[in-house]
Amino acid sequence: MAGWLTTHVLDTANGRPAAKLRIELFRLRDDGRQLLETLTTNDDGRTDRPILSEDRFETGVYELVFHAGDYLNHAGSLPEPHFLDVIPIRFTMTDNTHYHVPLLLSPFGYSTYRGS
Repeated sequence: MAGWLTTHVLDTANGRPAAKLRIELFRLRDDGRQLLETLTTNDDGRTDRPILSEDRFETGVYELVFHAGDYLNHAGSLPEPHFLDVIPIRFTMTDNTHYHVPLLLSPFGYSTYRGS
């Protein structure tokens, strides 16, 4: 069995899922950074499919890039320029298992963790 990668983005300032937030997934290697996927969150703040599916899963170093500034602008949270714009989260996947990397977002801060 191979692993897979998912996320869930919650807008904690407004108490709702962060819909229509663009996310990019990069694979990092010694020879550079490779864009693997670009997805947008649905009305539940999740992607409609895994960010990295079992058939494409490889262990290694990855970076999720959350385009928070675009989302905050669309959500009407604050006038521009936003304190947060692009949020990169770099992490390592070492096992063939499910990795869940959620983002809790507000206009002035964010947090993440290894979810289940």
